[in-house]
Amino acid sequence: MKVPLDRSSLERRQVWVYAAAIVVGLALGSRASGAGTVAEALLWPTLGLLLYATFLQVPLLDLATAWRDRRFTAAVVVGNFIVMPLVVWAMVPVLPDDPGVRLGVLLVLLVPCTDWVISFTQMAGGDVARAIAVTPVNLVLQLMLLPVYLMVMAREEVAGLVTVDVAASALGVVVLPLIAAVLTEKWLDARQRGHAIRERWAWAPVPLLATVMFLIATAQVHAVLGALAVLPLVAPVFVAFLVAAGLTAKALAMVFTLPVSQARTLAFGLGTRNSFLVLPIALSLPQGFDVAAIVVVMQSLVELLGMIVFVWLVPIAFARSSNDAPR
Repeated sequence: MKVPLDRSSLERRQVWVYAAAIVVGLALGSRASGAGTVAEALLWPTLGLLLYATFLQVPLLDLATAWRDRRFTAAVVVGNFIVMPLVVWAMVPVLPDDPGVRLGVLLVLLVPCTDWVISFTQMAGGDVARAIAVTPVNLVLQLMLLPVYLMVMAREEVAGLVTVDVAASALGVVVLPLIAAVLTEKWLDARQRGHAIRERWAWAPVPLLATVMFLIATAQVHAVLGALAVLPLVAPVFVAFLVAAGLTAKALAMVFTLPVSQARTLAFGLGTRNSFLVLPIALSLPQGFDVAAIVVVMQSLVELLGMIVFVWLVPIAFARSSNDAPR
C-alpha cells in the first residue's frame, strides 16, 4: 500500500534528497558541456527564492513574543551568541590553513538556524511554540553580530575581501527576500487564508535547497570534486560542534532551570546552523575562495546526519520526570 508523502516525512528524508541532488549535479556538470553556465545563471534566483521561503516561516512581525518567556530566550541568546561562538573560536587553531576553508567553517558555525530547528524540535517532543517565537531574535542578532565575530576570529581572512561588489551581491540576495517576506507576512495577516498559504510555502525549503545544491554541484563541479579532500578535515569539526552544542544545552538547561520540553528545544537551537543565510555570502567571495561555499554545503549534510542522532538521543538525554511540569 502506497503511503502518501507528508511534509514531516520529506523533512526526515531530506539528507538523502540533498545527497542525490549533489550526485546528479556532479554527473551532469561533468558530462554536459554548457550545463555549468546555465546552472550558474539559475543559482542566484533559486537561492533568493529559497531564502524567501525560509524567511516566510519566521514570525518576523512578532519579535516581542520571544521576550514573554525571558528565561528561555536568555538561555538561547547566551548559548547561541556567547557560548557557541567561544566554542567555534576555540576550534580555529585546528582548522586547515586554507583561508577559504577556515572562512567557510566560521561563516556557517556562527549563525543559528531559523527553520530546521522547528522541524527537529517537533520530532523530538520539544516546545515548538517557543522555537518559533525565538527565531526572529536569532535572525536579528546573527545579522548584527556575524561581521563582529568574523573580524575578531578571522581578521586575516576577511581583510580586503569585503568590497562593494561582494557586499552588494551578498546583501542583495539576503535583504531583498527578507523584505519580500515581511511584506508577504503583512499581506497574509490581513487575509483569512493566510495560514493556509504559509503552510503551502512551508513545503518549499527542502526542494528548493535540493535545487540549490544541484545547481552548485553542476556549476562548480571541479571545485566540489577538488574539495572532497577537505571533508575528512572539516567533518570532525562539525561533529565536535554538535557534541559541544548538546553539552552546552544540558548545562544551560540546568543553569536556567528549564523544563524538559524547553531544554530539548534549546539543544536543537544550539546544534542547527543557518547555512541558507551564509551561502550567498560564501558564493559572493572572490575567486580562490570557492571552497567556502562547498564547506557550507558539507556542514549542512553533516548537520542533517547529526540531527538524525539528535532526534533519537535528545529525548533520552532530556528525559521527562514526574516532577516536570510545563511552564
